[in-house]
Amino acid sequence: MHRPDRLATIGLTLVTVFALGALAAPIIATHDPTAIDAARQLEEPGWAHLLGTDNLGRDIYSRLVYGSRWSLGTVAISTALIMSIGVAVGTAAGYFGGLIDEILMRVVDVLLAFPSLLLALAIAGMIGPGITSVIAALVSVWWASYARIVRGLVLALREREFITAARGLGARDSDIVLRHVLPNILAPVAVLATVEMGELILAVAALGFLGLGAQPPVPEWGTMVNDARPFLLSTPRLMIYPGLAIALAVIGFNLLGDGLRDRLDPRTRRGFHSLRAFGRGST
Repeated sequence: MHRPDRLATIGLTLVTVFALGALAAPIIATHDPTAIDAARQLEEPGWAHLLGTDNLGRDIYSRLVYGSRWSLGTVAISTALIMSIGVAVGTAAGYFGGLIDEILMRVVDVLLAFPSLLLALAIAGMIGPGITSVIAALVSVWWASYARIVRGLVLALREREFITAARGLGARDSDIVLRHVLPNILAPVAVLATVEMGELILAVAALGFLGLGAQPPVPEWGTMVNDARPFLLSTPRLMIYPGLAIALAVIGFNLLGDGLRDRLDPRTRRGFHSLRAFGRGST
């Protein structure tokens, strides 16, 4: 097995483990993640509590397992909405061009002029803390880079022979977009989404760490890291465990995305990174 294949397999394994853990949380969790046991505060790992307990006596392992539901669930919903908006806007701008392209791309330029996380932080702060505000903030910001990348892909397809032939045969624009354009851009967009999910995991964790994400007692990874701050020196494992979960999830999605890209078309390796950087702009 070649090295890229091994790395992709590792990424797929990590993503699968986290996904299965999130789905099977009620089965594999050993305790109620929100149950407080004052008699077991900061207990060391053992048979009763596999990863020990936090400052309120809550089981850390169970909180990590349920935390994957909140963290990955938030990212999955956000990614679906971001892809929907980004693909729709980018396809319209790239295919129709003209005034539509100018208006849509100027909106995209305004959003890409700001660092993504800072803009998401500002939006979430205006809406208020909670999972819904995190999703709204991420979607409001991240769709712009998708739209720019999709526009570039559509522009490259718009003048291809099969598109020209479809127009010559009298096909409607809607039919051309649905039958010829979208099927040819979904693969690179899917690869982009897989890689970007790693960035979204970091963004969700950052917003949770800053108190804008899931609110206590919800066990979300970023919130768990924030709760562990006062105990960084005395009980560092409280911060290490959720931090490690975030790191492994991000690595998993990045490796999986790279593997999918190489599997779909190894020749696009450099072009994909250039296009992705172009879509992200100054952020």
